[in-house]
Amino acid sequence: MDVPGFLQWVQQVPGYQGQVVHRESLPPREPVHGELGRPLDALVEGRLRDLGLLPLYRHQAEAINVLYQGRHVVVATGAASGKSLCYQVPALEALAQDPSSRSLYLFPTKALAQDQLRSLRLLCGDLLPLRAAIYDGDSPPEVRLEARRTAHLLLTNPDMLHAGILPNHRSWSRLFRHLRYVVLDEAHVYRGIFGSHVANVLRRLRRVCHWYGSDPQFILCSATLANPRELAEALVGLPFAVVANDGSPSGGKAFVFWNPPLVNGGDRGRKSATAEAALLMGSLVRERVRTLAFARTRRQVELMYVAVRRQLAEEAPGLVSRISPYRASYLPEERRRIERALAEGKLLGVVSTNALELGIDIGDLEATVLAGYPGSVSSTWQQAGRSGRRQEDSLSVLVARDNPLDQYLMRHPEFFFGRPHEHALTSPQNPYVLASHLLCAAYEMPLTERDAALFGVAFQERVGALEREGALRKERGRWFLSPALHYPAQRVPLRSASSHTYTVVDRSTGALLEEVAEESAFFTLHPGAVYLHFGEPYLVEELDLKTRTAYVTSRELPYYTQCRDLTEIRVIRAWKETRFDGAQVCLGDVEVSNQVVGYRRRAHFTDETMGEEALGLPPLRFRTVALWFDVPQPLLESVRAKRLDLAGGLHGAEHAAIGVLPLFALCDRNDIGGVSTPLHPDTGKPQVFIYDGHAGGIGIAEKGYELVRELWAATLQVVEGCPCEAGCPACIQSPKCGNNNEPLDKQVAAMLLREFLGVGGAAARSAKGRS
Repeated sequence: MDVPGFLQWVQQVPGYQGQVVHRESLPPREPVHGELGRPLDALVEGRLRDLGLLPLYRHQAEAINVLYQGRHVVVATGAASGKSLCYQVPALEALAQDPSSRSLYLFPTKALAQDQLRSLRLLCGDLLPLRAAIYDGDSPPEVRLEARRTAHLLLTNPDMLHAGILPNHRSWSRLFRHLRYVVLDEAHVYRGIFGSHVANVLRRLRRVCHWYGSDPQFILCSATLANPRELAEALVGLPFAVVANDGSPSGGKAFVFWNPPLVNGGDRGRKSATAEAALLMGSLVRERVRTLAFARTRRQVELMYVAVRRQLAEEAPGLVSRISPYRASYLPEERRRIERALAEGKLLGVVSTNALELGIDIGDLEATVLAGYPGSVSSTWQQAGRSGRRQEDSLSVLVARDNPLDQYLMRHPEFFFGRPHEHALTSPQNPYVLASHLLCAAYEMPLTERDAALFGVAFQERVGALEREGALRKERGRWFLSPALHYPAQRVPLRSASSHTYTVVDRSTGALLEEVAEESAFFTLHPGAVYLHFGEPYLVEELDLKTRTAYVTSRELPYYTQCRDLTEIRVIRAWKETRFDGAQVCLGDVEVSNQVVGYRRRAHFTDETMGEEALGLPPLRFRTVALWFDVPQPLLESVRAKRLDLAGGLHGAEHAAIGVLPLFALCDRNDIGGVSTPLHPDTGKPQVFIYDGHAGGIGIAEKGYELVRELWAATLQVVEGCPCEAGCPACIQSPKCGNNNEPLDKQVAAMLLREFLGVGGAAARSAKGRS
């Protein structure tokens, strides 16, 4: 595409108000090739040469050489760098040398498995004998049976390995006996609660392999991370070599930071990122630029799609049918149809959640539009990298939302373009996660003392607790699963801390629309909520808590809904504590109680509040890990003497710190929560809490504790760098706040943060001037 021409045109249209705040020009990159330590198998080399895949890029050759040495490897390079050859070549070579060899490919999504099967068949052609099969929830029974019997390469996902293969390992004895390689593609996805579950599934896999006498090598492929070795070793529990020198070529890219204009001088914040991104996408599609847009939530995907459709209906009616929404919760046949249409060029534009962030082949795209920062540097580059994947110039636009994180990046683009990627965090020792997988492992074969080496230091404690609960029984030095707990894997979902889901049913037709995880059901499916499905609004008329069913009806509504919730937190025990300039910072166990108490109806695009309703849903309680800090006593006395708003300052500092924390830990804003209070009953002090949003914790609070001074410094920059006077969504306001963002005091928040950092004098003088 003509990137300079499009950007010049955009900046000349009547609605342009200086939204382009930064443009980074990324130059094209020439390929760097590498040498293998030994010759390839002749058939494999011939196919690679026929397909133009030789010579290998540097990182491909380096990864294969590591595997030749018998070590495990994690490859962490950019999007579209050809990482799949790092495992395809060794697997095919192993098969050429030993026809009984088996490899297991694990992908986080079914779509990726389908895409890789197509690539495998293209790579093998008619010359390489290969039996590869997908084994997932969409596979027909006859395909599953054939996969068990004959597949050299089995493509599946962690969920199916966990619930379908490992519990039935005796039916898969040929696979486990001859397993040579285990591949985890898109390994950066395995973080947080999902990664904690997958780490335990992989330990169960290693345990079963040992039983059958195999010792496979592990190959992990990831987007660029700050800690690829740490993540790989946490997931698998084995030492890894890292390959991170990307040798692949790439085209030039213009990466634009786009900050929506202020509304009424900033009193009402900024224009909606969803609306701005929709306008950009509509303009690109109208120019027939093949575009992929990303939105943070399913609701935003549907809203963007509706807005772009409306824009094209007015400006280019013939293109309305050439755009589509896409998200993971659509039925498999719908997802496949959209993927094919995009890859074949039948669609010019798609609006997606991060479901299309991963490496599915969707053809040559020229532009990507990101409606809001995806939550991590790694995900941002992954999404931006979906355009320009064929060494041609491309455009990526990050449209900022009106929140602390996005606005920080708009004011400090060097933080994004000049820093390493974040740390991916996972916690295999999470007591709730570990306990559930110990039960699954006991079903597969009795546990023994030797399993402590696999499952870690918490093994003995968790096994003892399960034995006391009657879930395990010990006989002759081995722990057996209680007969009452048959097939526990069916009750342990990997992508959620909860084992329950809520179904969404169209009351008028009885059709099942979607399933929603229990922990988010009260927030999105409460009575009165507007729920979007394929761009169509549905009103939630009833939420049946007993059957876990939400009954909805299709309605055209001029508003969306935003729930209000209240959170209480109790300290169980502190593990660690430290002091900075008089402020005490603690890390430890807490109990969180969260209750959805009401919701607001807000107008589309203007976000004006049209009404508010109360709800009577029960609270959800869970134990997790938090960091918390108090206020230095001299500052506390000064604030009280001057009658400043301490509660508003604590509340504002809490909101801003939570908004900034994802800059330091690879997590989503929804993975963390916070509470602030001028007097907490367990400490007797003013307190700010930041906690992991999943039972048992997933390592985010620990990372925040380790980097608390850096967190405070970035938070202070957000608060003081925002042009508003009293606080806005770009600094101290939060759309999730259950107290309707009251009280908030921006100047006291800055004063507190300065004191935490030991630069409180200037803030104190500022506060004195206000008194």
